[in-house]
Amino acid sequence: MAVAQPGRLYLVPAPLDFGCAEAVPLDQLMPAGTMAVAAGLTHWICENAKSARSYLKRIGELQPLALPLREQDIVELPRHVHKKGDHEGSFDAKPLLAPALAGHDVGLVSEAGMPAIADPGSSVVRAAHDLGLPVVPLVGPASLLLTLAASGLNGQNFAFVGYLPQDAAQRAQRIRELETLALAGGQTQLFIETPYRNAVLWEALLKCLQAGTRLAVGSGLTLPQGTARSQTVGAWRRQAAPVKNDTPAVFALGR
Repeated sequence: MAVAQPGRLYLVPAPLDFGCAEAVPLDQLMPAGTMAVAAGLTHWICENAKSARSYLKRIGELQPLALPLREQDIVELPRHVHKKGDHEGSFDAKPLLAPALAGHDVGLVSEAGMPAIADPGSSVVRAAHDLGLPVVPLVGPASLLLTLAASGLNGQNFAFVGYLPQDAAQRAQRIRELETLALAGGQTQLFIETPYRNAVLWEALLKCLQAGTRLAVGSGLTLPQGTARSQTVGAWRRQAAPVKNDTPAVFALGR
């Protein structure tokens, strides 16, 4: 009896309009090739099943899905993975890839952007490599790289450091540490914040950073209202905050 060839793990980017009041037409945001692959998949590992189905519904309006939504096999990553992350190797995702071992291609998708980058999913990718499954990243929007490209900061040497501490004293210390790294070595520092905390973070950045340090922010990129701005901290101190408090944003600092 022939043994089924193992399936592939596809990393499927999602548009960056998750949670926005108005959705942008998908064919303006996503490459046709990415949508074609996604439309052909029937097994999914996701951050949130509801948003994954919503994304598939939008794809299905442009390209026929291999199976109707109600017949798609959609599995969520565990809740503790969402809360604590899975990038340090503590979660074993191998059982989630059983369909791939049985010969089915599997899609990994997050709520917005590229899965496993500033989102859960790295445990699934790691498990696929450990199981000998091909891993195929697809083309699509990634807010970190879009912000970096639009910042005018060093794109040859950069680091993404995730979230800054919420405690005010610890956050201030971390901001100064990142500024030291950026100014001493020229390494651009990128970070993000949870929803509705942009204002607190922006105030801390303007308070803690030196006037000559360059600070950039990208918000709503790829969307009609998206902005990318980059100025010195001294210039920012004379202006209103460039990003709304409830809008997902990426921040970058450097020289």
